[in-house]
Amino acid sequence: MKEDMVEHNIFAEPLAQTIFLFIFVFTLVFAILQKSQILGKEKKQVDALIGFAIAMIVTSVGYASDIISRLIPFLAVSLVIIFVFMILLGFFFKEDSFDISAKMKVVFGIFIFIAVASAVLTIVGGWDYITGLFRGEFLLIENIIFFLVIGGAIAIVFAFDKKKS
Repeated sequence: MKEDMVEHNIFAEPLAQTIFLFIFVFTLVFAILQKSQILGKEKKQVDALIGFAIAMIVTSVGYASDIISRLIPFLAVSLVIIFVFMILLGFFFKEDSFDISAKMKVVFGIFIFIAVASAVLTIVGGWDYITGLFRGEFLLIENIIFFLVIGGAIAIVFAFDKKKS
């Protein structure tokens, strides 16, 4: 009897997932339009209509809905990790003195970019293509990347050598 109750979850229903996805996309687009004021100030109705239209389009395209539905758990886990990190970091600062330096913001930005890019590549299947580049499936591209990396390393060495002299 308990197994039947566990298997039936209202959030697992396709209609509920579509509604949640619609609300998420609508809210996100509306908030971005309100914050950026791309369409002008005090244009809430226009921002809401555009958010509604984009949310309808996204929920009607299966591939887009699938990508977003797969990214949401990554987003939730990432936010929890960042939240725990910020709590632990807060233990080392006095009250009202919590400030992150510009260098730390850049480092966090790089880590966040790498994490999100990796998650998106994994979800859309691009990661298999990239790993195929390094397994020799695409030998020409592998050689081009190799020469670019070697050329970049040589350029860095010469750039630092000129600064010293």
